[in-house]
Amino acid sequence: MKQLTNLFLVLFTVVAIQAQLVNADEWPQWRGENREGVWNETGIIEKFEGPEIPIRWRVPIGSGYSGPSVAKGRVYVTDRVTKPKQTERVHCFDWETGESIWSYTYDSVYKIDYVAGPRATVTVQDGLAYALGAMGHLHCFDAATGEIVWKRDLNAEYNIDMPTWGIASAPIVEGDLLIVQISGKPNACIVAFDRKTGEEKWKALDDHASYSAPIVITQAGERVLICWTSTNVVALNPQTGALHWLYTFAAEGVMAAIATPTLYQNELFVAHFRRGALLLKLSPDALEVELGWYRTGKDELNTDAIQPAMSTPVRIGDYIYGVDSYGELRCLDAGNGDRIWEDLSAVRRARWSTIHFVRHPVSADNRVWMFNEHGELLITELSPEGLNIISRAKLIEPTRDQLNRRGGVAWAHPAFAYKHVFARNDKELVCANLAKNKP
Repeated sequence: MKQLTNLFLVLFTVVAIQAQLVNADEWPQWRGENREGVWNETGIIEKFEGPEIPIRWRVPIGSGYSGPSVAKGRVYVTDRVTKPKQTERVHCFDWETGESIWSYTYDSVYKIDYVAGPRATVTVQDGLAYALGAMGHLHCFDAATGEIVWKRDLNAEYNIDMPTWGIASAPIVEGDLLIVQISGKPNACIVAFDRKTGEEKWKALDDHASYSAPIVITQAGERVLICWTSTNVVALNPQTGALHWLYTFAAEGVMAAIATPTLYQNELFVAHFRRGALLLKLSPDALEVELGWYRTGKDELNTDAIQPAMSTPVRIGDYIYGVDSYGELRCLDAGNGDRIWEDLSAVRRARWSTIHFVRHPVSADNRVWMFNEHGELLITELSPEGLNIISRAKLIEPTRDQLNRRGGVAWAHPAFAYKHVFARNDKELVCANLAKNKP
């Protein structure tokens, strides 16, 4: 009888965990579901209990800019080690315990600046995990076991015109294709592969790559791939690579585009550290585009709208919020780019100062969670009236591999899933419970 009771408890626990995962948000790629930076789980805390967030588990890892991704009860992250030789690694951990499920290591000799590690977040889809390294190594894994399904050395195959900071744009899945921005030559800035076999399906553009991640939107009733290269904002047919439209917005050199394009209704917004902010109006009836507005300042010190280094701005209704080049949190009128307000309390004033924004629209007042480069998590409200910081607490320590200045930084984007937050620096990956009613 006791054995039956124990068996029942085990089965009940398994079923409860599976039900929790079914009903929970996941974070299977860069900026979560649909790459929108939105977290829809309910039952989340409204403020922190103290100055530091209690950590559920922590595991040691190496350096890297790539944020974690979370899917099917597993957490994925990539890193780099240099001894006894230069290698990149792809890790998979159990989301509840942090225990290692699998890990894969491969040689990767860096010939780029900022050598802290891989940049691109692992993309997980339908049981496959796609990892793209800073030197162009692309791997497709069985997401559960770590078995290699296929792999390609894109630098060797596509004669990559290597960006100064390496390959950083996270791969995106669209239908049966895996699409990457890699700066291949000739005419292979963007390349699509059969996501199950690795076979090339199409390649497009002779542009130099940026670090900005592509997104897929719907325009005029069609699926459209939006890529911001170092030269152009382009719309491609994701199945063929055919060009729908192109708008030149060059941001070449070391400071190529980093922020992800953001879409609100039929308006596409991109912003750059040196070039300024651009809003494009997409026709709802045809695959066409026109300029809404463009704002820029004298230089990155004297800016007009929002000129972020790495942060992807957030759009809420008629207003755009983002971090300017030296940490100034700003609100813009989306109609014309006019600045409504500026605030310096969310992150220190410093060159390239960074905040990652995640909207939580199911919460009161459409709250925005911010993760700043100090390793702090902030619960906030953003409105045209100003910034309201409801609560803030330290989640993880900044480290110096990503930037050996101002005591280090935490630049990797966190993941929000299963009512938890997952964040990394150059030394560890941590998990913290954000549920209102903790078990």
